[in-house]
Amino acid sequence: MNAVKAALVVVFAVLLSACASSHVLVGKAREPISPDQVKILLEPPATYETVALLEASDLGANGFSAQSRMNKVMKRLKAEAASLGANAILLQGIDTQITGAIGSGYANTSISGSSAYTSGLGISSTQTSKVGKAIAIYIPVD
Repeated sequence: MNAVKAALVVVFAVLLSACASSHVLVGKAREPISPDQVKILLEPPATYETVALLEASDLGANGFSAQSRMNKVMKRLKAEAASLGANAILLQGIDTQITGAIGSGYANTSISGSSAYTSGLGISSTQTSKVGKAIAIYIPVD
């Protein structure tokens, strides 16, 4: 029974980590701020300090539309930056990654005398997720 509990804990931890954003700290982290205070930039400002490299995905999100998936990625990038005290992110890009595939098939064979008839049907679908990359930065307040 303990092995089953341990396996469930490991599976649960893997699933949680698949949903989370991640970062590589390359500068100085500061006190966390609200994600609402984090600006999204496409071009760097004149003066800033690099804090971290960020990555976030929409894994585990409940949205089916492309926009809801994009919103989830941006929300996670901003939350990760805010947790490091960065007040802006430089968006590097958002890509679609294949995260798995599902397939199913069915076959039927019938025999009549000396003849055999077989028919089959198979379908498959890829699973994708949106993944965003950004640089968390701190813009000094004048």
